[in-house]
Amino acid sequence: MSDQAPALFIDVYSDVICPWCYVGKRRLERALAQLHGAVQTQVRWRPFQLNPTMPKEGIDRKTYLEAKFGGAAAAQAIYGQVARAGDEEGIPFAFDRIARTPNTFAAHRLIWLAGHQGKQDEMVETLFRRYFVEGQDIGNVEMLSHAAVDAGLDGTGIEAFLAGDEGAEQVRPEEASGRRLGIRGVPYFVLNGAHALSGAQPPEQFLAAFRQIKAGSVVGKAGA
Repeated sequence: MSDQAPALFIDVYSDVICPWCYVGKRRLERALAQLHGAVQTQVRWRPFQLNPTMPKEGIDRKTYLEAKFGGAAAAQAIYGQVARAGDEEGIPFAFDRIARTPNTFAAHRLIWLAGHQGKQDEMVETLFRRYFVEGQDIGNVEMLSHAAVDAGLDGTGIEAFLAGDEGAEQVRPEEASGRRLGIRGVPYFVLNGAHALSGAQPPEQFLAAFRQIKAGSVVGKAGA
């Protein structure tokens, strides 16, 4: 690994209950793999709550689907498209296993903490898997504690961290900065602090954006 500073910073605004964010993560990974290490990159995961007013304890999944989509049948039609995209990316979505839709603020605090331990990507991956594949409640402190250890974080004091409010003063401004960019949906990718791609773009779109940035072209202005 080269010691030179990354030439490509990628800030990913995401929520861990967003299935398209999981798909977008896989597609970004495929694009970065095609660079074969020719460009130094750094991916940073930024918070964006899709349901910022969600009760701290979350809500029953059926109640959530009724309110958001008008019922499980309508949700199934929408999630069918996501599931097909997941199949293409090797993600075995198991939406039927999800019993609760959680408040994700604690999860975002944990992702923030993981960033300070060099394990942010592993933490995001673990939370996506536990929620979308295993159907676990990622708003539950005990579950989050286990997930943190699973992702390779130092488990000492994790439960106390989650029960407190450390990191909240950092996570809230980060999320606010995303909303100031005008972000309404995720995933949303900000490249080198200025260029933006919205949605779970195919790898080819990422690669085209990387080439344009290298050539000095504007891809899509962040916040436009």
